[in-house]
Amino acid sequence: MMTEARRAHRRNVHESVTVLDTMTEQVLGRVGNISESGMLLVASGSLREDALYQLRFEIIDRTGRMVAIDVGAHVVWMGSANTPGQSWAGLRFLTVEERQLAVLRHWIARPEARH
Repeated sequence: MMTEARRAHRRNVHESVTVLDTMTEQVLGRVGNISESGMLLVASGSLREDALYQLRFEIIDRTGRMVAIDVGAHVVWMGSANTPGQSWAGLRFLTVEERQLAVLRHWIARPEARH
């Protein structure tokens, strides 16, 4: 039997949440799942394993407003996806502004996010 080693609750993201590299202004892919400490990125752009990135994605806050979330992230692992031109990347968040982290926590914890 496999045990879950993650410490933070993850939200599977079924809607399209685009992830932008803020240094190059290029779209890197979309969020596959996310926690307050990291994300699975379905990458369509090129990434390097063990590299650091400044990323931005937008989510809806509790008032229905789109909020940009800026994170500093470390690519911990990468793998091939079944779709040509895509890969998986596991990222650990290094920096998230406290106000944005509060919005992210609320978004992850929403009851409809558990489906």
